[in-house]
Amino acid sequence: MNIAPLRREIDQIAKDKGIDRKTIVEALEEAMKQAARRKFGQDREIEARFNDELSEIELFEFREVVESIQDANTQIGIQEAKAFDSGAELGDEIGVKLDASGFGRILAQTAKQVIIQRVRDAERDIVYEEYKDRKGEIVNGIVRRFEKGSIVVDLGRAEAILPPKDQVPRETYRPGDRIRAYVREINRVSKGPQIVLSRSSLEMLTKLFEQEVPEMYESIVSIESAAREAGARSKIAVASRDSDVDPVGACVGMKGSRVQAVVQELRGERIDIVPWSPDTARYVCSALAPAQVSKVIIDEAAHSLDVIVPDDQLSLAIGRKGQNVRLAVQLTGWRIDIKSEARMREIALWIADAVSVVEGCGDPEAELLLQRGITSLEDLAGCQLDLLASLPGIDEQGAERIKVRAGDLAIEKEAEAAKIANEAAEDGISQEEVTA
Repeated sequence: MNIAPLRREIDQIAKDKGIDRKTIVEALEEAMKQAARRKFGQDREIEARFNDELSEIELFEFREVVESIQDANTQIGIQEAKAFDSGAELGDEIGVKLDASGFGRILAQTAKQVIIQRVRDAERDIVYEEYKDRKGEIVNGIVRRFEKGSIVVDLGRAEAILPPKDQVPRETYRPGDRIRAYVREINRVSKGPQIVLSRSSLEMLTKLFEQEVPEMYESIVSIESAAREAGARSKIAVASRDSDVDPVGACVGMKGSRVQAVVQELRGERIDIVPWSPDTARYVCSALAPAQVSKVIIDEAAHSLDVIVPDDQLSLAIGRKGQNVRLAVQLTGWRIDIKSEARMREIALWIADAVSVVEGCGDPEAELLLQRGITSLEDLAGCQLDLLASLPGIDEQGAERIKVRAGDLAIEKEAEAAKIANEAAEDGISQEEVTA
């Protein structure tokens, strides 16, 4: 198949597509081989080779050198073989050049399809190699179209998808809009590399701060933990290796410039930056900011905390629909139960009533039990005897009586709450109003 400009075409494709010249030559050879087999027969042993000097694809059919020909398609006589190769001997395999000038339009089309497919495969491999190490980075792209709820993003050399679950609620885009997103995943599939982006992931938040805060790049300041409800509110806990560098101040920046850059990219998402601390109580107090905390009671065994806040800080500590405390739980990894001071006073009165079955016991013992993590009548009824017996003036029998009394009071209290709820329901008052 003599194609005068073939060499130039190969060089041009290699340049335009960024594909290795050898890959294109192999694609041409494979295409011609398949086309030749369609013309001469699938059972023929044919090989295609690109002759760079002649700028053409040469076809060779390999036949066995025999004394007497039984099958002209697979065998060649010794005399004819010597005309091709003077050193040919019986039993050798010799390549006989085929005439490729008679290829028809259908065969040429077959060759073209194979070439196109091989070039596409090579392009996909190049794109995959380019992006496989970019997982975990933030990339810039342009919104091209929408497919089944996903946003297709043009990254330049490749297209990526932003699935519905990785989109931020209330964010809207139109074709042509610029977009930044976190590369969450890169899969190698038959259609080419599938690049999956995310704007709702926690990593999107942390990577943006790493880009905006030089101290993070220098490993002076680090994000120890983060929590996010995409599109609404986030919290990050930061620490510094250098005592002279304030980690919160580094993230906020001069006049809030750094954090505002992140907020702007996340389209107004509220971000709380708090100092990380190895002291659990101090860390939880920071995590619940901007609410003020009066006291923290730690239950190491249950990995839970009772946080007491002033009455006017209760709604702030819990947050809208529980968002503030929910993010604080994610940030710290501790289960957090928030109670108001008024609520704790009420609980203290119930516990004092329960321990009063032992002569001489009351408010001081109730306070000691609160400090030891007993923050409800149910806790008191189910606690270990030795915990109660360790208190001054309480023996094992007294401890038993306290547990029984606590159980009775818990039942009485529950019945009272149910009665109030029923009366409220009859009067058309909601449960939320009763609780308030």
